[in-house]
Parts: sequence; structure tokens; C-alpha cells
Amino acid sequence: MSRRRHSERAHSEREKGGHSQRQLRVGEELRHLLAELVERGEMRDPDLRGASITVTSVDVSPDLRNATAFVMPLGGQHEERLLAAMRRAAPWFRARVGERAGLRYAPEIRFEIDRTFDEADRIGALLRRPDVARDIEDPHRDTGAADGGAETADRDPEAD
Repeated sequence: MSRRRHSERAHSEREKGGHSQRQLRVGEELRHLLAELVERGEMRDPDLRGASITVTSVDVSPDLRNATAFVMPLGGQHEERLLAAMRRAAPWFRARVGERAGLRYAPEIRFEIDRTFDEADRIGALLRRPDVARDIEDPHRDTGAADGGAETADRDPEAD
């Protein structure tokens, strides 16, 4: 009975968007393999030769047959051109990953630009806005007046 509860809980967690340990492990392995292939520069596409591309993460479907690789060109330059080249080379990447990954099926690989850096910059800019900065200032600065009485009471009367 506890086995059933455990499997139901694991199933419901995955439904909420969580990844299983196997998905995470395979995704990390695929990320390393793709990064190695990009670093070697063995691709035939002239848009990919000599390009500095970072593979930031790989999300894998529960059945391990589909993977989305999030990539970012160094400096964020020529994103669309490099993304198109990566998509053209996807069958080549799939074949190389299939040879090395040790999986029953080589996953279908989709490439997407990693937008997490843009999102982090956007959040940072929001936090630096004066109206937001005022709301998240050091909370101890505002309590000085309220603590003033406490400080006076704690002072040594002989020191005066």
C-alpha cells in the first residue's frame, strides 16, 4: 500500500511540472554531450563553425524521446542566425548523441534560445527602480525612531 501511495505522489509531482531524477540525469548528460560537440566544432554548417555557443540546460520529456536544448551564443550576438543553424544541424546532433548517450532511443532534439538571462536582467532592472528600491530598503533603517527609546533606557546612567 505504501508503494502505491509513493507512486501516486511521484506521479502527481511530475504532473505539476517537476522532473524525475532520471529526466534530470539524462538532461545533464545530454547537455554535456552537446556542449562537447559544439566545442569540437565538427559541424558542417558554416554558421556554426567557430561560433561560441553555450548549452545552458536540456529539458527531457518523461519518455526520454524528446529533448529541448537551451543555448546561448557568447555575447548574445547573432542569436537568430545561430539558432537557425542549430536547428538545421539537429539531425546531426541527434545521431552523435545517440552514439554516445547509451540510451535505447536517441532523443529528438529541439534548440531554443535561453531567455533566462534576459529575464534576470529584466528583474534586476525592476529591482533598481526607485519606487521598488524604496520598498525593499533595509528594514532596520526605519526602526531607528522606534528603537530610540530602548537605546536611552539601556544607557549607563553613570556614564552621563
